[in-house]
Amino acid sequence: AFQENEIKLLTAEIERLKNFGCLGVSPSLEGLRDENAKLKYRLNFLQKSLQEERSKTAKSMININSCLQEIFGVAIQAAYPDLENPPLVVTPSQQPKFGDYQCNSAMGITQILLKTKEQKVSPREIAEKISKNIPANECIEKVEIAGPGFINVHLRKDFVSKQLSSLLMNGVQPPAVGKRKKVVVDFSSPNIAKEMHVGHLRSTIIGESMCRLFEFAGYDVLRLNHLGDWGTQFGMLIAHLQDKFPDYLTVSPPIGDLQAFYKESKRRFDTEEEFKKRAYQCVVLLQSKNPDFIKAWELICDVSRKEFQKIYNCLDITLIERGESFYHEMMKDIVKEFEDKGFVQVDDGRKIMFVPGFPVPLTIMKSDGGYTYDTSDLAALKHRLCEEKADILIYVVDSGQSVHLQTVFAAGQMIGWYDPKVTRVAHAAFGVVLGEDKKKFKTRSGDTVRLIDLLEEGLKRAMDKLKDKERDKVVLTAEELKAAQTSVAFGCIKYADLSHNRLNDYVFSFDKMLDDRGNTAAYLLYAFTRIRAIARLANIDEQMLRKAAREEVLILDHEKEWKLGKCILRFPEILQKILEDLLLHTLCDYLYELATTFTEFYDNCYCVEKDRQSGQIVKVNMWRLLLCEATATVMAKGFDILGIKPVQRM
Repeated sequence: AFQENEIKLLTAEIERLKNFGCLGVSPSLEGLRDENAKLKYRLNFLQKSLQEERSKTAKSMININSCLQEIFGVAIQAAYPDLENPPLVVTPSQQPKFGDYQCNSAMGITQILLKTKEQKVSPREIAEKISKNIPANECIEKVEIAGPGFINVHLRKDFVSKQLSSLLMNGVQPPAVGKRKKVVVDFSSPNIAKEMHVGHLRSTIIGESMCRLFEFAGYDVLRLNHLGDWGTQFGMLIAHLQDKFPDYLTVSPPIGDLQAFYKESKRRFDTEEEFKKRAYQCVVLLQSKNPDFIKAWELICDVSRKEFQKIYNCLDITLIERGESFYHEMMKDIVKEFEDKGFVQVDDGRKIMFVPGFPVPLTIMKSDGGYTYDTSDLAALKHRLCEEKADILIYVVDSGQSVHLQTVFAAGQMIGWYDPKVTRVAHAAFGVVLGEDKKKFKTRSGDTVRLIDLLEEGLKRAMDKLKDKERDKVVLTAEELKAAQTSVAFGCIKYADLSHNRLNDYVFSFDKMLDDRGNTAAYLLYAFTRIRAIARLANIDEQMLRKAAREEVLILDHEKEWKLGKCILRFPEILQKILEDLLLHTLCDYLYELATTFTEFYDNCYCVEKDRQSGQIVKVNMWRLLLCEATATVMAKGFDILGIKPVQRM
């Protein structure tokens, strides 16, 4: 709309300049020609840009809910032009008798009219007035007013059919989201010299899925791994390295078990006073960039990186490492910036600052002159906002860090690094992983569960499940069995996490997540392979399906065809909701609903008709096969966003 308006203005300006030339007004002819050329160039650029945008939008899946909101927004504005920001509530209907969608704005408008204008008008009367002002559009067949003032919306079948055809021809295209924004996501973030444990599982899985969603929607995404790779613990690790492997500078130390190495150095730090003093000296030498100590630090970091990468490879996680050490040189300037603005107080030698609305101050410098997590988090926040120019900044960190992060964000606002009305800075908090005893997930000995052990157990159990169903004997080749094992094991672990509201704790249970009934990855992966097999078993290949998508009209006369078609097209509104609230379980719930809706359709509508005696194919109902293909296409994209890899045969 903005581009169209600018094109009109530019066209008018070109005409004005032509008139100047015709009327012989004073500006030099050369100047007019230059100005005219610039305007024409800008006009051509805008027209081309608009054409590209329209072409992109034409391929995008339409968010039907958003379309209806626009339509009802216009209707409400026409019916009640004096109302400022009237409520606009459009939701999918829960039962077919109430239509396909409902507009429930009338009740809210009744309250506003009563409060602001002292007018007592019934919601039903308001609903009727809104209905009369609905503009001409391509998606609404009819509206009905029900109960106290609900407006039931019935969609046009040809509109839904056309959108499904577009989906089949163009693939699953992201909903139009406007200007391409920069998104920075901070997730996973384990500590160097410590093994990744089950506590890192949620941040890693949720963060990866969020990145995939924003990337699919067309955002420029920077995936950051804020490793704990700096600090006082490195003093004891380097001191222990010097004692255990004195020739570490020339011979690479064979540190096999870094966790054990960390525990040994910690025990010495806690019990040997001389070692403790030397550890503190090592920290000073490391922070002063002594080359030998930097080499020792790099060796320890490299051992950890290799272990982390094994897990990232298993779970198909992509990250750019940018640990605390990256921000170390910036911390001095951060302290000075807050001091210069008068926010810093000295408390018992420490430099602290109170942020309005938060009772606990941030400590930005210790009494010994060292920096803290508060300082590094502030430095990271500033770098991401001011250097990376993030429009959206998301921290996927456990709920226990909520107060700390909100304080850091508020400090960034206080000093003027960002305006929350312009830049979105969000903490995507999550609960803890519980064992089946509803306590924190631990091993039998009470230790934290190592993440690599958890993944290996998942692989073992997935193979046991496949063998229980005798998939290894007659159904799958050895290669297909291995692919199915990996898909089920890692898919089930990811889905079990993502299918729960991230704000809540959840109980980790291999038995539940590998169950092929109910809302699990095992069920959905199996449903997907069945759907993909329908066309294959009917000897219909991809080329035939593409040709049919161009030529066939999708008939949606049966109630189950209609229900499935509408469910498929809700995908963009599901994604839009998650982009706003960052709650990925909504996508899992949708995929489960789509799979069960498909089952209803398949049980009631013959896609391929066979002779009862011979089993020979008698008739292929191509429009129904296209509904199968549309379902599978949307499910595949949903899996991709969740980081789950389906297989063709299971």
